[in-house]
Amino acid sequence: MTTPPTSVPAVDDDGPVILRNPAAAADAPHAPRRPDGTQWRFEMIHAGGSLRTYAQTPAALVEALVPGYRAITTPTEAAAARIRLACDLQVRRQAELATAPQLAECTPEQRQLLLGDFSRPPVLDQWDGPIPLILVTTFYTPVGRIAAPQGRDIWWLDPGEDWELLVSLAQAGIITLASSQPAGAGAPEDDDGLG
Repeated sequence: MTTPPTSVPAVDDDGPVILRNPAAAADAPHAPRRPDGTQWRFEMIHAGGSLRTYAQTPAALVEALVPGYRAITTPTEAAAARIRLACDLQVRRQAELATAPQLAECTPEQRQLLLGDFSRPPVLDQWDGPIPLILVTTFYTPVGRIAAPQGRDIWWLDPGEDWELLVSLAQAGIITLASSQPAGAGAPEDDDGLG
């Protein structure tokens, strides 16, 4: 596996610029500037907290998670890339959550689901387990064919569009997002979803 360089020059004015994130005890790096000297609109911490990415658009942030993403030429291929990413990150994050002590409080059925095979979307009516269940919206109603389960602590990853994917990844604790513009100041859909 190759190690990412300390800094990756911006491909264009939209970014991404990727930097190593220092250890938690170290000071955060100074945010790089855009080629015109202004701040980047978005900052994303990802890869288990080891990288910081700066970009001007949601698509440029997704590019940092899916190399080559912006070179994809059709909406169908871009959607498929976002779905693959959401499914991959769903499995990784669910595995992290399943190491919590609350796993012992799960019923055998809940434990089997949490520790089971996610190569196919889980089919269930209700979730009330002590550990959050992470699902991908694409497969469940109203978008997909499987009836969406009811219950508490279901975390949905939404690969429908770039920004929705990023916000849902942040809500699931997979990435951290920050915006240099307050909500209502031109963030996607005029609501950056960052709280």
